[in-house]
Amino acid sequence: MSDGTLMDIKTHRKIHLMGIGGAGMSGLALLLHEMGHSVSGCDAESSFYVEKVRREGVEIAMGHHKSHLDMYDPELIIHTSAIAQDHPELIEARRRGIKVARRAEILSMLFNDKRGVGIAGTHGKTTTASMILMTAELAGLDPTAAIGGELSDMGCNAKIGGGEYMVAELDESDGSFELFSTEIAVITNVDWDHVDHYPTHDSVVSAFERFASRRKPGSSLIACGEDAGVRKMLQNGKTGEAVLYGWGFGWDWGAAKIEHLGGGGVKYMLNRSGRPVGEVKLKVSGEHNVLNSLAAFAAGEIMGIPFESSRKSLGIFKGAKRRLQHVGEAFGVLIYDDYGHHPREIAATMSAVSHSFDRPLHVVFQPHRYTRTQALYRDFAAVLSAAEKIYILPIYSADEIPIPGVSSFLITDELHATGRDDAVMCGDFQEASEHVCGAARPGDMVLTVGAGSIEYLSRQILKCLQEKAQNNAEPNSA
Repeated sequence: MSDGTLMDIKTHRKIHLMGIGGAGMSGLALLLHEMGHSVSGCDAESSFYVEKVRREGVEIAMGHHKSHLDMYDPELIIHTSAIAQDHPELIEARRRGIKVARRAEILSMLFNDKRGVGIAGTHGKTTTASMILMTAELAGLDPTAAIGGELSDMGCNAKIGGGEYMVAELDESDGSFELFSTEIAVITNVDWDHVDHYPTHDSVVSAFERFASRRKPGSSLIACGEDAGVRKMLQNGKTGEAVLYGWGFGWDWGAAKIEHLGGGGVKYMLNRSGRPVGEVKLKVSGEHNVLNSLAAFAAGEIMGIPFESSRKSLGIFKGAKRRLQHVGEAFGVLIYDDYGHHPREIAATMSAVSHSFDRPLHVVFQPHRYTRTQALYRDFAAVLSAAEKIYILPIYSADEIPIPGVSSFLITDELHATGRDDAVMCGDFQEASEHVCGAARPGDMVLTVGAGSIEYLSRQILKCLQEKAQNNAEPNSA
Protein backbone atom coordinates (compact mmCIF):
# COMPACT_ATOMS: atom_id res chain seq x y z
CA MET A 1 0.00 0.00 0.00
CA SER A 2 1.05 3.65 -0.33
CA ASP A 3 1.44 3.90 3.45
CA GLY A 4 3.45 0.67 3.56
CA THR A 5 0.80 -1.55 5.16
CA LEU A 6 -1.38 -4.41 4.02
CA MET A 7 -5.11 -4.28 4.65
CA ASP A 8 -8.45 -5.91 4.04
CA ILE A 9 -10.64 -3.63 1.94
CA LYS A 10 -13.75 -5.14 3.52
CA THR A 11 -12.87 -3.64 6.92
CA HIS A 12 -13.06 -0.06 5.62
CA ARG A 13 -16.64 1.16 5.34
CA LYS A 14 -16.04 4.83 4.43
CA ILE A 15 -13.81 5.35 1.39
CA HIS A 16 -12.87 8.64 -0.29
CA LEU A 17 -11.47 8.75 -3.86
CA MET A 18 -9.30 11.65 -5.01
CA GLY A 19 -9.52 12.09 -8.79
CA ILE A 20 -12.86 10.31 -9.01
CA GLY A 21 -13.69 11.92 -12.36
CA GLY A 22 -11.33 9.74 -14.40
CA ALA A 23 -12.60 6.67 -16.24
CA GLY A 24 -10.60 4.26 -14.07
CA MET A 25 -11.29 5.91 -10.73
CA SER A 26 -15.00 6.32 -11.44
CA GLY A 27 -15.17 2.62 -12.27
CA LEU A 28 -13.50 1.69 -8.98
CA ALA A 29 -15.90 4.02 -7.15
CA LEU A 30 -18.86 2.19 -8.69
CA LEU A 31 -17.40 -1.19 -7.76
CA LEU A 32 -16.87 -0.15 -4.14
CA HIS A 33 -20.31 1.45 -3.99
CA GLU A 34 -21.87 -1.75 -5.35
CA MET A 35 -19.96 -3.75 -2.73
CA GLY A 36 -21.70 -1.74 -0.01
CA HIS A 37 -19.04 0.76 0.99
CA SER A 38 -19.89 4.39 1.78
CA VAL A 39 -18.08 6.13 -1.08
CA SER A 40 -17.28 9.81 -1.57
CA GLY A 41 -14.93 11.56 -3.96
CA CYS A 42 -13.41 14.77 -5.26
CA ASP A 43 -11.89 16.04 -8.50
CA ALA A 44 -10.48 19.24 -9.93
CA GLU A 45 -13.34 19.63 -12.41
CA SER A 46 -16.58 18.02 -13.46
CA SER A 47 -16.73 15.36 -16.19
CA PHE A 48 -19.01 12.80 -17.77
CA TYR A 49 -17.83 10.26 -15.20
CA VAL A 50 -18.35 12.62 -12.25
CA GLU A 51 -21.99 13.04 -13.22
CA LYS A 52 -22.41 9.31 -13.82
CA VAL A 53 -21.09 8.40 -10.37
CA ARG A 54 -23.19 11.13 -8.76
CA ARG A 55 -26.31 9.63 -10.31
CA GLU A 56 -25.51 6.42 -8.44
CA GLY A 57 -25.67 8.27 -5.14
CA VAL A 58 -21.97 9.00 -4.53
CA GLU A 59 -21.21 12.42 -3.00
CA ILE A 60 -18.52 14.35 -4.92
CA ALA A 61 -16.85 17.65 -4.07
CA MET A 62 -15.13 19.86 -6.63
CA GLY A 63 -11.47 20.56 -5.96
CA HIS A 64 -9.00 18.83 -3.63
CA HIS A 65 -8.83 20.04 -0.03
CA LYS A 66 -8.08 18.59 3.37
CA SER A 67 -11.50 19.79 4.56
CA HIS A 68 -12.91 16.74 2.76
CA LEU A 69 -11.59 14.63 5.62
CA ASP A 70 -14.04 16.38 7.95
CA MET A 71 -16.84 16.36 5.36
CA TYR A 72 -16.72 12.61 4.70
CA ASP A 73 -14.77 11.18 7.67
CA PRO A 74 -13.11 8.45 5.53
CA GLU A 75 -11.28 5.40 6.85
CA LEU A 76 -9.42 4.97 3.55
CA ILE A 77 -8.26 7.44 0.87
CA ILE A 78 -7.68 6.14 -2.65
CA HIS A 79 -5.93 8.45 -5.11
CA THR A 80 -4.78 8.46 -8.72
CA SER A 81 -1.08 8.51 -9.54
CA ALA A 82 -1.60 12.08 -10.79
CA ILE A 83 -2.09 13.22 -7.18
CA ALA A 84 1.29 14.08 -5.65
CA GLN A 85 2.26 12.28 -2.46
CA ASP A 86 2.84 15.65 -0.76
CA HIS A 87 -0.66 16.92 -1.52
CA PRO A 88 -2.11 18.62 1.62
CA GLU A 89 -5.15 16.32 1.63
CA LEU A 90 -2.91 13.22 1.69
CA ILE A 91 -0.51 14.71 4.23
CA GLU A 92 -3.40 15.51 6.57
CA ALA A 93 -4.89 12.04 6.06
CA ARG A 94 -1.63 10.38 7.09
CA ARG A 95 -1.31 12.71 10.07
CA ARG A 96 -4.74 11.53 11.23
CA GLY A 97 -3.83 7.89 10.72
CA ILE A 98 -6.15 7.40 7.75
CA LYS A 99 -5.05 4.66 5.35
CA VAL A 100 -3.87 5.88 1.93
CA ALA A 101 -3.62 3.77 -1.26
CA ARG A 102 -3.34 4.14 -5.02
CA ARG A 103 -6.18 3.00 -7.27
CA ALA A 104 -4.18 0.10 -8.70
CA GLU A 105 -3.36 -1.24 -5.24
CA ILE A 106 -7.04 -1.56 -4.36
CA LEU A 107 -8.14 -2.80 -7.79
CA SER A 108 -5.38 -5.44 -7.80
CA MET A 109 -6.65 -6.78 -4.46
CA LEU A 110 -10.08 -7.34 -6.01
CA PHE A 111 -8.60 -8.67 -9.25
CA ASN A 112 -6.10 -11.12 -7.77
CA ASP A 113 -8.86 -12.88 -5.82
CA LYS A 114 -10.66 -13.66 -9.10
CA ARG A 115 -9.79 -15.54 -12.26
CA GLY A 116 -8.35 -12.36 -13.68
CA VAL A 117 -8.37 -11.48 -17.36
CA GLY A 118 -6.02 -8.49 -17.57
CA ILE A 119 -5.73 -6.46 -20.76
CA ALA A 120 -2.60 -4.33 -21.09
CA GLY A 121 -0.95 -2.45 -23.93
CA THR A 122 0.03 1.05 -24.92
CA HIS A 123 -2.91 1.30 -27.34
CA GLY A 124 -6.20 -0.51 -27.81
CA LYS A 125 -6.64 -1.94 -24.34
CA THR A 126 -9.98 -0.25 -23.63
CA THR A 127 -11.63 -1.57 -26.80
CA THR A 128 -10.03 -5.02 -26.45
CA ALA A 129 -11.11 -5.26 -22.80
CA SER A 130 -14.62 -4.16 -23.79
CA MET A 131 -14.79 -6.82 -26.51
CA ILE A 132 -13.67 -9.54 -24.09
CA LEU A 133 -16.11 -8.33 -21.45
CA MET A 134 -19.01 -8.39 -23.88
CA THR A 135 -18.22 -11.90 -25.15
CA ALA A 136 -18.00 -13.16 -21.56
CA GLU A 137 -21.18 -11.33 -20.52
CA LEU A 138 -23.28 -12.61 -23.42
CA ALA A 139 -21.90 -16.12 -22.90
CA GLY A 140 -23.39 -16.07 -19.40
CA LEU A 141 -20.13 -15.94 -17.43
CA ASP A 142 -21.31 -12.83 -15.49
CA PRO A 143 -17.81 -11.40 -14.96
CA THR A 144 -16.82 -8.57 -12.65
CA ALA A 145 -15.49 -5.70 -14.77
CA ALA A 146 -13.29 -2.61 -14.54
CA ILE A 147 -12.77 -0.95 -17.92
CA GLY A 148 -11.15 2.42 -18.66
CA GLY A 149 -14.00 3.58 -20.89
CA GLU A 150 -17.76 3.13 -20.92
CA LEU A 151 -18.95 0.18 -22.99
CA SER A 152 -21.65 1.49 -25.33
CA ASP A 153 -23.49 -1.84 -25.41
CA MET A 154 -23.74 -2.14 -21.61
CA GLY A 155 -23.83 1.50 -20.48
CA CYS A 156 -21.18 1.01 -17.82
CA ASN A 157 -17.44 0.64 -17.33
CA ALA A 158 -17.51 -1.31 -14.06
CA LYS A 159 -19.74 -3.87 -12.39
CA ILE A 160 -19.71 -6.61 -9.77
CA GLY A 161 -20.49 -9.98 -11.35
CA GLY A 162 -21.44 -13.27 -9.81
CA GLY A 163 -19.04 -15.33 -11.91
CA GLU A 164 -15.46 -16.48 -11.37
CA TYR A 165 -13.82 -14.10 -13.85
CA MET A 166 -12.86 -10.46 -13.60
CA VAL A 167 -12.09 -8.57 -16.82
CA ALA A 168 -9.97 -5.48 -16.22
CA GLU A 169 -8.06 -2.95 -18.26
CA LEU A 170 -4.61 -2.58 -16.69
CA ASP A 171 -2.75 0.71 -16.91
CA GLU A 172 0.99 0.77 -17.54
CA SER A 173 1.31 4.56 -17.23
CA ASP A 174 2.84 4.48 -13.73
CA GLY A 175 3.99 0.84 -13.65
CA SER A 176 1.11 -0.19 -11.40
CA PHE A 177 -0.04 -2.96 -13.76
CA GLU A 178 2.78 -5.03 -12.30
CA LEU A 179 0.66 -5.46 -9.15
CA PHE A 180 -1.79 -7.71 -11.02
CA SER A 181 -1.50 -11.50 -11.24
CA THR A 182 -3.49 -12.67 -14.24
CA GLU A 183 -4.97 -15.98 -15.27
CA ILE A 184 -5.24 -14.64 -18.80
CA ALA A 185 -2.93 -11.76 -19.77
CA VAL A 186 -3.54 -9.91 -23.03
CA ILE A 187 -0.93 -7.52 -24.44
CA THR A 188 -2.09 -5.54 -27.47
CA ASN A 189 1.23 -3.76 -28.13
CA VAL A 190 4.29 -2.31 -26.41
CA ASP A 191 5.06 1.24 -27.49
CA TRP A 192 6.84 4.22 -25.96
CA ASP A 193 4.35 6.45 -24.19
CA HIS A 194 4.06 8.03 -20.71
CA VAL A 195 7.52 9.44 -21.17
CA ASP A 196 7.34 11.00 -17.71
CA HIS A 197 7.57 7.46 -16.24
CA TYR A 198 9.48 5.52 -18.92
CA PRO A 199 12.67 7.25 -20.13
CA THR A 200 13.22 4.82 -23.03
CA HIS A 201 11.38 2.26 -25.14
CA ASP A 202 13.49 -0.47 -23.54
CA SER A 203 12.20 0.51 -20.09
CA VAL A 204 8.63 0.05 -21.36
CA VAL A 205 9.50 -3.37 -22.80
CA SER A 206 11.04 -4.43 -19.48
CA ALA A 207 7.92 -3.36 -17.58
CA PHE A 208 5.65 -5.40 -19.85
CA GLU A 209 8.01 -8.35 -19.53
CA ARG A 210 7.70 -8.19 -15.73
CA PHE A 211 3.92 -7.90 -16.00
CA ALA A 212 3.68 -10.95 -18.27
CA SER A 213 5.97 -12.93 -15.96
CA ARG A 214 3.73 -12.30 -12.92
CA ARG A 215 0.97 -14.54 -14.26
CA LYS A 216 -0.54 -17.21 -12.06
CA PRO A 217 0.70 -20.82 -12.52
CA GLY A 218 -0.87 -22.48 -15.55
CA SER A 219 -2.04 -19.15 -16.93
CA SER A 220 -2.13 -17.91 -20.53
CA LEU A 221 -0.48 -15.02 -22.36
CA ILE A 222 -2.15 -13.61 -25.49
CA ALA A 223 -0.15 -11.07 -27.50
CA CYS A 224 -0.08 -9.36 -30.89
CA GLY A 225 2.66 -10.96 -32.95
CA GLU A 226 2.60 -8.06 -35.42
CA ASP A 227 3.90 -5.60 -32.84
CA ALA A 228 7.66 -4.98 -32.72
CA GLY A 229 7.56 -4.17 -29.01
CA VAL A 230 5.77 -7.44 -28.23
CA ARG A 231 8.31 -9.41 -30.25
CA LYS A 232 11.13 -7.72 -28.36
CA MET A 233 9.45 -8.55 -25.06
CA LEU A 234 9.12 -12.22 -26.01
CA GLN A 235 12.58 -12.75 -27.49
CA ASN A 236 14.44 -13.68 -24.29
CA GLY A 237 11.86 -16.30 -23.28
CA LYS A 238 11.22 -15.00 -19.75
CA THR A 239 7.48 -14.65 -20.34
CA GLY A 240 6.88 -18.26 -21.42
CA GLU A 241 4.78 -19.45 -24.34
CA ALA A 242 2.32 -17.00 -25.85
CA VAL A 243 -0.80 -17.31 -27.98
CA LEU A 244 -0.06 -14.94 -30.87
CA TYR A 245 -2.41 -13.15 -33.22
CA GLY A 246 -1.90 -11.10 -36.37
CA TRP A 247 -2.46 -10.87 -40.12
CA GLY A 248 -2.75 -13.88 -42.40
CA PHE A 249 -2.30 -17.56 -41.62
CA GLY A 250 1.00 -17.72 -39.70
CA TRP A 251 -0.40 -17.10 -36.20
CA ASP A 252 -2.48 -18.94 -33.61
CA TRP A 253 -5.26 -16.53 -34.52
CA GLY A 254 -5.16 -14.66 -37.82
CA ALA A 255 -7.23 -12.40 -40.03
CA ALA A 256 -7.23 -12.49 -43.84
CA LYS A 257 -9.29 -11.04 -46.68
CA ILE A 258 -9.91 -7.74 -44.88
CA GLU A 259 -12.77 -5.70 -46.35
CA HIS A 260 -13.65 -2.23 -45.09
CA LEU A 261 -17.37 -1.46 -45.25
CA GLY A 262 -18.69 1.87 -46.47
CA GLY A 263 -20.17 3.95 -43.67
CA GLY A 264 -18.29 2.00 -41.02
CA GLY A 265 -17.39 -1.55 -40.08
CA VAL A 266 -15.09 -4.24 -41.42
CA LYS A 267 -15.24 -7.94 -42.23
CA TYR A 268 -12.55 -10.59 -42.52
CA MET A 269 -11.85 -14.32 -42.60
CA LEU A 270 -10.80 -15.66 -39.19
CA ASN A 271 -8.09 -18.31 -39.13
CA ARG A 272 -7.19 -20.62 -36.25
CA SER A 273 -3.67 -22.09 -36.48
CA GLY A 274 -3.63 -21.44 -40.23
CA ARG A 275 -7.07 -22.90 -40.98
CA PRO A 276 -10.12 -20.81 -41.89
CA VAL A 277 -12.78 -20.83 -39.18
CA GLY A 278 -15.39 -18.46 -40.58
CA GLU A 279 -16.17 -14.94 -41.69
CA VAL A 280 -16.37 -12.25 -39.01
CA LYS A 281 -18.19 -8.95 -39.48
CA LEU A 282 -17.60 -6.07 -37.07
CA LYS A 283 -19.65 -2.90 -36.60
CA VAL A 284 -16.53 -1.01 -35.46
CA SER A 285 -14.12 0.27 -38.09
CA GLY A 286 -10.40 -0.04 -38.66
CA GLU A 287 -7.73 -2.67 -38.97
CA HIS A 288 -6.70 -2.02 -35.36
CA ASN A 289 -10.14 -3.28 -34.31
CA VAL A 290 -9.65 -6.43 -36.36
CA LEU A 291 -6.55 -7.12 -34.26
CA ASN A 292 -8.46 -6.29 -31.08
CA SER A 293 -11.15 -8.79 -32.02
CA LEU A 294 -8.54 -11.52 -32.59
CA ALA A 295 -7.42 -11.06 -28.99
CA ALA A 296 -11.05 -11.35 -27.88
CA PHE A 297 -11.52 -14.61 -29.81
CA ALA A 298 -8.35 -16.01 -28.24
CA ALA A 299 -9.42 -15.03 -24.71
CA GLY A 300 -12.91 -16.37 -25.31
CA GLU A 301 -11.59 -19.79 -26.31
CA ILE A 302 -9.48 -20.00 -23.14
CA MET A 303 -12.54 -19.06 -21.05
CA GLY A 304 -14.52 -21.85 -22.74
CA ILE A 305 -16.71 -19.60 -24.89
CA PRO A 306 -17.77 -21.27 -28.17
CA PHE A 307 -16.65 -19.60 -31.39
CA GLU A 308 -20.20 -18.90 -32.57
CA SER A 309 -21.01 -17.16 -29.30
CA SER A 310 -17.94 -14.94 -29.58
CA ARG A 311 -18.63 -14.21 -33.24
CA LYS A 312 -22.20 -13.15 -32.45
CA SER A 313 -21.09 -10.92 -29.57
CA LEU A 314 -18.34 -9.21 -31.55
CA GLY A 315 -20.67 -8.80 -34.51
CA ILE A 316 -23.00 -6.57 -32.48
CA PHE A 317 -20.28 -4.80 -30.47
CA LYS A 318 -20.75 -1.03 -30.85
CA GLY A 319 -17.50 0.06 -29.24
CA ALA A 320 -16.44 1.98 -26.17
CA LYS A 321 -17.21 5.60 -25.40
CA ARG A 322 -14.86 8.04 -27.17
CA ARG A 323 -13.37 5.34 -29.41
CA LEU A 324 -14.28 6.71 -32.85
CA GLN A 325 -17.69 7.56 -31.43
CA HIS A 326 -20.38 9.03 -33.66
CA VAL A 327 -21.47 12.35 -32.12
CA GLY A 328 -23.98 13.47 -34.74
CA GLU A 329 -24.53 15.03 -38.16
CA ALA A 330 -25.54 18.55 -39.09
CA PHE A 331 -25.27 20.72 -42.20
CA GLY A 332 -24.34 17.53 -44.03
CA VAL A 333 -21.21 17.16 -41.86
CA LEU A 334 -20.45 13.98 -39.89
CA ILE A 335 -18.92 14.52 -36.44
CA TYR A 336 -16.90 11.86 -34.62
CA ASP A 337 -14.89 11.95 -31.39
CA ASP A 338 -11.92 9.81 -30.37
CA TYR A 339 -9.72 9.39 -27.28
CA GLY A 340 -6.45 8.96 -29.21
CA HIS A 341 -3.55 10.81 -27.62
CA HIS A 342 -0.51 9.06 -29.12
CA PRO A 343 0.58 9.35 -32.78
CA ARG A 344 0.07 5.64 -33.38
CA GLU A 345 -3.48 5.78 -32.01
CA ILE A 346 -4.37 8.83 -34.08
CA ALA A 347 -2.91 7.20 -37.20
CA ALA A 348 -5.06 4.09 -36.63
CA THR A 349 -8.19 6.19 -36.18
CA MET A 350 -7.53 8.30 -39.27
CA SER A 351 -6.85 5.15 -41.27
CA ALA A 352 -10.18 3.70 -40.15
CA VAL A 353 -11.94 6.92 -41.18
CA SER A 354 -10.29 7.02 -44.60
CA HIS A 355 -11.30 3.41 -45.33
CA SER A 356 -14.91 3.80 -44.18
CA PHE A 357 -15.82 7.37 -45.18
CA ASP A 358 -15.03 9.00 -48.51
CA ARG A 359 -15.16 12.53 -47.09
CA PRO A 360 -12.72 15.43 -46.62
CA LEU A 361 -11.52 15.22 -43.01
CA HIS A 362 -11.18 18.08 -40.54
CA VAL A 363 -9.17 17.05 -37.46
CA VAL A 364 -9.17 19.03 -34.20
CA PHE A 365 -6.44 17.79 -31.85
CA GLN A 366 -5.95 18.56 -28.16
CA PRO A 367 -2.45 17.42 -27.08
CA HIS A 368 -2.38 15.59 -23.74
CA ARG A 369 0.49 16.26 -21.30
CA TYR A 370 3.53 18.50 -21.73
CA THR A 371 5.98 15.58 -21.50
CA ARG A 372 4.27 13.64 -24.29
CA THR A 373 4.06 16.70 -26.52
CA GLN A 374 7.75 17.49 -25.97
CA ALA A 375 8.80 13.95 -26.89
CA LEU A 376 6.45 13.29 -29.81
CA TYR A 377 5.46 16.62 -31.41
CA ARG A 378 7.14 15.75 -34.73
CA ASP A 379 5.25 12.44 -34.86
CA PHE A 380 1.96 14.21 -34.09
CA ALA A 381 2.59 16.66 -36.94
CA ALA A 382 3.43 13.85 -39.38
CA VAL A 383 0.25 11.92 -38.58
CA LEU A 384 -2.07 14.94 -38.59
CA SER A 385 -0.74 16.14 -41.94
CA ALA A 386 -2.93 13.54 -43.68
CA ALA A 387 -6.08 15.52 -42.78
CA GLU A 388 -7.70 18.01 -45.15
CA LYS A 389 -7.92 20.64 -42.40
CA ILE A 390 -5.96 20.70 -39.13
CA TYR A 391 -6.78 22.60 -35.94
CA ILE A 392 -4.60 22.40 -32.82
CA LEU A 393 -5.70 23.31 -29.28
CA PRO A 394 -3.58 24.18 -26.23
CA ILE A 395 -2.10 21.28 -24.26
CA TYR A 396 -4.36 19.59 -21.71
CA SER A 397 -1.99 19.37 -18.75
CA ALA A 398 -3.52 16.40 -16.89
CA ASP A 399 -2.08 17.90 -13.67
CA GLU A 400 1.42 18.17 -15.15
CA ILE A 401 3.48 21.28 -14.43
CA PRO A 402 4.13 23.28 -17.64
CA ILE A 403 7.56 22.82 -19.22
CA PRO A 404 9.24 26.03 -20.45
CA GLY A 405 9.20 26.18 -24.24
CA VAL A 406 6.72 23.32 -24.60
CA SER A 407 3.34 24.21 -26.08
CA SER A 408 1.06 23.22 -28.92
CA PHE A 409 2.99 25.62 -31.14
CA LEU A 410 5.65 22.88 -31.39
CA ILE A 411 3.15 20.90 -33.45
CA THR A 412 1.81 23.76 -35.55
CA ASP A 413 5.32 25.09 -36.22
CA GLU A 414 6.39 21.61 -37.36
CA LEU A 415 3.34 21.40 -39.63
CA HIS A 416 4.11 24.80 -41.11
CA ALA A 417 7.76 23.82 -41.63
CA THR A 418 6.71 20.71 -43.56
CA GLY A 419 4.38 22.58 -45.90
CA ARG A 420 1.08 22.67 -44.03
CA ASP A 421 0.79 26.44 -43.70
CA ASP A 422 -2.98 26.06 -43.32
CA ALA A 423 -2.72 24.32 -39.92
CA VAL A 424 -4.50 26.56 -37.40
CA MET A 425 -3.56 27.13 -33.77
CA CYS A 426 -6.75 27.78 -31.75
CA GLY A 427 -6.68 29.48 -28.36
CA ASP A 428 -9.77 27.76 -26.96
CA PHE A 429 -12.85 25.70 -27.80
CA GLN A 430 -14.84 28.71 -28.97
CA GLU A 431 -12.21 29.71 -31.49
CA ALA A 432 -11.84 26.13 -32.71
CA SER A 433 -15.60 25.76 -33.11
CA GLU A 434 -15.81 28.99 -35.12
CA HIS A 435 -12.95 27.89 -37.41
CA VAL A 436 -14.43 24.44 -38.02
CA CYS A 437 -17.99 25.66 -38.56
CA GLY A 438 -16.78 28.34 -40.92
CA ALA A 439 -14.74 25.92 -43.03
CA ALA A 440 -16.88 22.75 -42.99
CA ARG A 441 -19.02 22.04 -46.03
CA PRO A 442 -21.76 19.45 -46.64
CA GLY A 443 -20.09 16.11 -47.29
CA ASP A 444 -17.18 16.80 -44.92
CA MET A 445 -16.27 14.97 -41.72
CA VAL A 446 -15.00 16.42 -38.42
CA LEU A 447 -12.93 14.37 -35.98
CA THR A 448 -12.12 15.71 -32.51
CA VAL A 449 -9.30 13.75 -30.91
CA GLY A 450 -7.46 13.78 -27.59
CA ALA A 451 -7.56 12.38 -24.05
CA GLY A 452 -8.48 15.61 -22.28
CA SER A 453 -11.68 17.63 -22.33
CA ILE A 454 -12.10 17.80 -26.10
CA GLU A 455 -15.20 15.59 -26.14
CA TYR A 456 -17.14 18.69 -25.07
CA LEU A 457 -15.90 20.51 -28.17
CA SER A 458 -17.42 17.86 -30.46
CA ARG A 459 -20.87 18.70 -29.07
CA GLN A 460 -20.17 22.42 -29.37
CA ILE A 461 -19.27 21.97 -33.04
CA LEU A 462 -22.42 19.90 -33.59
CA LYS A 463 -24.56 22.67 -32.08
CA CYS A 464 -22.78 25.30 -34.18
CA LEU A 465 -23.38 23.33 -37.39
CA GLN A 466 -27.03 22.76 -36.45
CA GLU A 467 -27.46 26.52 -36.11
CA LYS A 468 -25.65 27.04 -39.43
CA ALA A 469 -28.00 24.59 -41.14
CA GLN A 470 -31.04 26.33 -39.60
CA ASN A 471 -29.84 29.80 -40.64
CA ASN A 472 -29.21 28.60 -44.20
CA ALA A 473 -32.69 27.09 -44.38
CA GLU A 474 -34.57 30.13 -43.07
CA PRO A 475 -34.37 32.32 -46.25
CA ASN A 476 -35.67 29.42 -48.35
CA SER A 477 -38.64 28.93 -46.06
CA ALA A 478 -39.65 32.58 -46.06
